[in-house]
Amino acid sequence: MNIRETYEAREAEWLSPRACLSARSRGRERPLEPCAIRTAFQRDRDRIIHCKAFRRLKFKTQVFLAPEGDHYRTRLTHTLEVAQVARTMARALRLNEDLTEAIAVGHDLGHTPFGHIGERSLDELMADGFRHNEQSLRVVERLENGGEGLNLTWEVRDGIRNHSGADFPATLEGECVRRADRIAYLNHDLDDALRGGVLRQFDIPADFLRVLGATHGERINTMITDVVENSMDQPHLCMSEEVQSAMDALRAFMFEKVYRNSWRAAEEHRCDHVVRGLWEYYMNHPAEMPEEYMLIAYSEGMERGVADYISGMTDRYAIHQYEQLFIPKGYAN
Repeated sequence: MNIRETYEAREAEWLSPRACLSARSRGRERPLEPCAIRTAFQRDRDRIIHCKAFRRLKFKTQVFLAPEGDHYRTRLTHTLEVAQVARTMARALRLNEDLTEAIAVGHDLGHTPFGHIGERSLDELMADGFRHNEQSLRVVERLENGGEGLNLTWEVRDGIRNHSGADFPATLEGECVRRADRIAYLNHDLDDALRGGVLRQFDIPADFLRVLGATHGERINTMITDVVENSMDQPHLCMSEEVQSAMDALRAFMFEKVYRNSWRAAEEHRCDHVVRGLWEYYMNHPAEMPEEYMLIAYSEGMERGVADYISGMTDRYAIHQYEQLFIPKGYAN
């Protein structure tokens, strides 16, 4: 056996009957000669990590817009934290860690500049709406690799598409990422809010601290451990009622005090203004977009091409393009 086949044999021997085995993947849209070293899911992870959209995540907002501090999360560090949390749960449940990681590193590739602010703007502008999970799938299926996509396995694409939204992933590995996404963002956004002075430690309700833990690490450990302990023999991942209730209450608290609080209003308005300005300009001047997006606009519709272009921008590139298009410059000889 070659190295890949050895890995596949180990998966069949060690992983839970509920796990998705690499050798039993539903495959790719275009047949691909198997790698002698990597399993199908390991290969998908590598393809995502080496793609352009993954590199752009380091300059896309998580919660704090273009933060000057070195320790605030970006969309890239969020993605890495999701991958860590998801792999920890997958390992404990004897699920396929490679599939879990591949879904995790790809789940936010379609996120807009300025985080959910940009997503909301595009959702309002597009007739059919805009959702970042669907755009993440479009990135790996259509936009990357010169329009060829990354040709990922069905299981990875399903996990990316269903990491959020009404539909759930078909695999437990996908469920790990869906759970890990919420665990990661609630905890690191709380950590960033405390660092940024938006919240103070005594603002956090004592009931959360009692159930989930007093520190960032304790809260993450509580949530992960609770998922693992309550999901060992269940058809889907779940939490205990106590921890799930505390986590839901923490989410509601974060929406009230951080995500929708007045401290963000002015910046949200500015970000929305940038996105809408770029949208209107490129809808009227599609030939000024890069050729790949111009071709999408003419083949799939103007909204589609413009949305693909804007959603792929980093925060700083969107601001730069806006300045180039709309901000007057002094005359110089």
